[in-house]
Amino acid sequence: MATAIVVGVGAERGVGGALCRRFASEGLHVLVGGRTPSKIEAVVDHLREQGGRATPVQIDATRSEDISRIFDAAEQAGGVPELVVYNAGNNRFSGLREMSDEFFEEVWRICCFGGFLVGREAATRMLPAGGGSLLFTGATASMRARPPFTAFASAKAALRMVAHGMAREFGGEGLHVGHVVIDGVIDGDRINERMPAIKERLGAEGMLQVDDIASAFWMLHTQPKSSWTLELDIRPFKESF
Repeated sequence: MATAIVVGVGAERGVGGALCRRFASEGLHVLVGGRTPSKIEAVVDHLREQGGRATPVQIDATRSEDISRIFDAAEQAGGVPELVVYNAGNNRFSGLREMSDEFFEEVWRICCFGGFLVGREAATRMLPAGGGSLLFTGATASMRARPPFTAFASAKAALRMVAHGMAREFGGEGLHVGHVVIDGVIDGDRINERMPAIKERLGAEGMLQVDDIASAFWMLHTQPKSSWTLELDIRPFKESF
């Protein structure tokens, strides 16, 4: 059975969870990678209830051995993945003068270094198997930095360059590398639980819906080779940019 890997799955109503649902609905066996067992297991349970196939894999995206392990699990479940998404991130903020060395490095490791590890493993395994799709989740911060998100923006911009470099290095060999800039507030668990006032101010049409985001990723995966997209930016129609 064809497989897909999603690295960076947290809340069921989040981008990672929505990607897993969409890929499973399209017939792929999804390897659900995340740090918190209870969260990834909840996503897997829901997929199985809906008739999908999925396997939870607890991983730290910044450890190369963990990345190798989730690719091994994909091969055991059905074969080398045809679709891989790096969705891990930690949108933490701090003023620059108060920022510790450890804070800056941790943000970089999760938002960028983990993407490099996943990208390297994907190229190593997928190219000999004929290629596939490798997609990275970007953000507004991938394109511009504003305080107090300087560390986050520097890491997301670096991840964008990892994606661009890989696209130029491996596209001709059949690996479709894409970078999706999510430019706006996402209507997921985080905004609903922590910042309900923002949701009330924006309204449903002023936020990105997680299932619609997942559809954009799937569109990239299914593009014909004659018209591949490297970078796609998506935002609500009300969002200023």
